[in-house]
Amino acid sequence: MQAQAIKSAVLAGDTVVGAMTFEFFSPGMSAILANAGCRYVFYDMEHTGLGFETLKWLFSTCRGLPIEPMVRVPRGEYTYLARALDLGARGVMIPMVESAEQARSIVQACRYPPVGRRGAAFGFAQCGYRGGDVAAKMRDYHARTVVVAQIETERGLDDVEAIAAVEGIDVLWVGHFDLSNFMGMPAQFDDPRFIAAMQHVADVARRHGKAAGFMATDPAWIDRVKAMGYTMIAVGTDVGLLTDATRRLVDHAAGAR
Repeated sequence: MQAQAIKSAVLAGDTVVGAMTFEFFSPGMSAILANAGCRYVFYDMEHTGLGFETLKWLFSTCRGLPIEPMVRVPRGEYTYLARALDLGARGVMIPMVESAEQARSIVQACRYPPVGRRGAAFGFAQCGYRGGDVAAKMRDYHARTVVVAQIETERGLDDVEAIAAVEGIDVLWVGHFDLSNFMGMPAQFDDPRFIAAMQHVADVARRHGKAAGFMATDPAWIDRVKAMGYTMIAVGTDVGLLTDATRRLVDHAAGAR
């Protein structure tokens, strides 16, 4: 897969489907997801205890496969963002982005000077351990890196227009459980106020030339968010998918004579 293929497709408004992985950090996971048609995988560091050493190993399993390695970092801080990109992340997802100021700080951490403040480390994992022209590398890495801001609090929702206006933020991604919690309606996804909030994020993203993203856990969610205009869709969770598939076979076997 070409370096810019995912980002170009995302920003063009194409439907780009991948996965989010929370538990099964195994060497075969990248190939399994690629074989299933996923174009990217987000490995989650926010809720899982996943560390950088394992993340680096997981990213290496994507080399040579038509799948882009990405990560949700625990927080939008330089030490997480720059380090993840140095290890080879093609995209970074940042939880609970709540202001334009925070969004600008995130972009600065993901970009080299003069457009950002990211430190230089070339010839290592992100480069495939290859040399080459440094200026060209920086242009390529800026062009391929997808920056995903999660809108999942009432503060982020209030400031979503300003967040979307920040150059370098590529995707507005709704974290639906957190957003419903912070809106005072935990998991009430059919509440008209929640539905309006989700639609608002998608509309804002479209107006600013950004994509709207969402993790969908079943076909009904997929259909629902696609109708709203969400185009970067992750399927998951890995735990839920394995549980559901296993339960169906267990139930069938237990009921068989």
